[in-house]
Amino acid sequence: MRANRLREIWAKGEAALNGWASIPSAFATEVMAHQGFDSITVDMQHGIVDYQAAATMLAAISTTSVVPLSRVPWNDSAWIGKIMDAGVYGVICPMINTPEHAEQLVQYCKYPPRGIRSFGPARAVLYGGADYWQHADRELLVIPMIETAEALKNLDAILSVPGVEAVYVGPADLSLSLGCKPPRLDQTDAPVVEAQKMIVKACKNHGVAAGIHCATAAYASKMINDGYQLVTLASDSRLLAAKASDEINAVRKSGTKAGVLPAY
Repeated sequence: MRANRLREIWAKGEAALNGWASIPSAFATEVMAHQGFDSITVDMQHGIVDYQAAATMLAAISTTSVVPLSRVPWNDSAWIGKIMDAGVYGVICPMINTPEHAEQLVQYCKYPPRGIRSFGPARAVLYGGADYWQHADRELLVIPMIETAEALKNLDAILSVPGVEAVYVGPADLSLSLGCKPPRLDQTDAPVVEAQKMIVKACKNHGVAAGIHCATAAYASKMINDGYQLVTLASDSRLLAAKASDEINAVRKSGTKAGVLPAY
């Protein structure tokens, strides 16, 4: 079976840079995959991505060595099993607030006897290899999201669930849950900053990789220095908007009368 490069990166004590694909386009995702990310997450929760689009996006990622991940809409065996059969090498799942939720998630991601995942790796066997079913439970990553006050309270218990080898912080939902508004990435609000530090410390104690979503390169670098090992840089749609805005503003500030047709 194809090895999971994220495991190799983490085993060396290094951090992986994760891209975020929310635009339902194989081409856009392929462009992202060729930019140097270690992994790319196809976002089926808040992205504009359905299953058929996700499958084509995963195929686009396969043109590179980038590790394919997906954020599913919810802790639901149908969604999880289907996207795993499409060939993702890790599932990020929102709103995991208790060890019971985490145990459910692990079971949905693992074949019997550890879990209840149904067998039928349609595209996964093409991506992972003919022996996929023999090694999937070992290679694929189960990644609960820690994004509520309740999850923080139960953090040690969640991290103790066998099969949880990474978690992913959602700073916006975490800020809402802790009473900090507006919800945002790249947090400076003290309660959220302290929570982020507490999460990465607990992960180190349990031998679990900590991931987090960031808006900027500067904050992503800070999170790596703080010990996070899966660090997301914005998203395809945010990067597209930011670059387009920068270029448009540069032209307008140049003194050129943009929007006015030249005289001939």
